[in-house]
Amino acid sequence: MKKFSTMLMAITFAITANAQSYNVGTSTSSTDYFGNQRTIHRNQYGQTTGTSTSSTDYFGRTTTTHRDSYGNTIGTSTSSTDYFGNTTTTHRDRYGNTTGTDRSSTDYYGNTNTRYSDPYDNSRGASSTSTDYFGNTTTTYRDRNGYTQGSSTSSTDYFGNRHTQQRSNNSNTTIWTW
Repeated sequence: MKKFSTMLMAITFAITANAQSYNVGTSTSSTDYFGNQRTIHRNQYGQTTGTSTSSTDYFGRTTTTHRDSYGNTIGTSTSSTDYFGNTTTTHRDRYGNTTGTDRSSTDYYGNTNTRYSDPYDNSRGASSTSTDYFGNTTTTYRDRNGYTQGSSTSSTDYFGNRHTQQRSNNSNTTIWTW
């Protein structure tokens, strides 16, 4: 089954004692005049592996459509935020079957903590994201046992485009996206 976000894929890597970091791909996001976001995913060789297109409705729900490198839809993700600022994202495959759920909350210091679950609500892992003074974010991904599996760093350029670099602790450099 396809994975729909870099975060979900990061936590599926096997536990490894190797502390070396491997480049496994990048994602670049841009936002249009209407607030819709388009993300291009590339593997470690710079080849496009897929795209994600997000739009937000009147009620603040964000729907993201994921496509492979040929433009075929492979799934969707739907996010909503509650009164307390907690975000729940449900991932579905191309047939509408739920493949997983992310639940995110932000602590007093502005760090975002996310828990990943499979369709049966079993833990797949977790991640924690922190933002520095310049708006750059660093995310660390852990498997269900708490072992670090990888990380990603994101920065935004002068034009508002967001660039994310993904790294894995595993020598298997499979791209985190599909």
